[in-house]
Amino acid sequence: MPKKYWYVILTYVLAQLSGIIVGPIVKVLNIDLLNASVAWSIISFVLALIIIMYLLRDEIRQVCKRGATNIGTVLLWSLLGIFIAYFAQITMIIIETFVLGIKPGSENTFELMNIARAAPIFIVLISVLAPILEEVIFRKVIFGSIYKKTNFIIAGLASALIFGLMHSDNPHILTYTAMGLVFAFLYVQTKRIIVPILAHMSINTYAVIGQLSMDPEEIDRMLKE
Repeated sequence: MPKKYWYVILTYVLAQLSGIIVGPIVKVLNIDLLNASVAWSIISFVLALIIIMYLLRDEIRQVCKRGATNIGTVLLWSLLGIFIAYFAQITMIIIETFVLGIKPGSENTFELMNIARAAPIFIVLISVLAPILEEVIFRKVIFGSIYKKTNFIIAGLASALIFGLMHSDNPHILTYTAMGLVFAFLYVQTKRIIVPILAHMSINTYAVIGQLSMDPEEIDRMLKE
């Protein structure tokens, strides 16, 4: 793996862990913890994205020059990717529920939606910033590096499992792994990371809209049942 890829991963990890510093600062300044945490999360992700784009600037220029896939194909594959990802997600949920006996519903998603209800700006992180960073890290960097030395199955499973584990929602690791494989497939087919990014953003946005349109008490009741 190129040295710059390690810097990219380190930047992402630091952005994820940087929230640790918010608590002590909030106590000193005596400000609202929720708003401070949301603001810092967005700022740290934006800064991480800027740094990562700078580190990958040469590769971005190369992709633009060689025209790996035209715009029409990008949009077509992005739309197709949304349906493939939903199919994979539904299939895994059925397996988790009826074969493995895992209760449907994600507490991790529920907690994120509670934050989004309290601070709507947080939706930007869920629907835009997180999908961009995750696809660059897990598909372009991790999957891409492993794929060059192995094959799609090994690279796809390895990167998808890491992708699932990073979401701290282990009961639903199969669902996250399936989604990761779909995004990796889209990346291989089009050779443009923008395709899985668009598919990922669309799925997250749809999930946010669906969750926010439901009564929080009803979701809580469903999770408990």
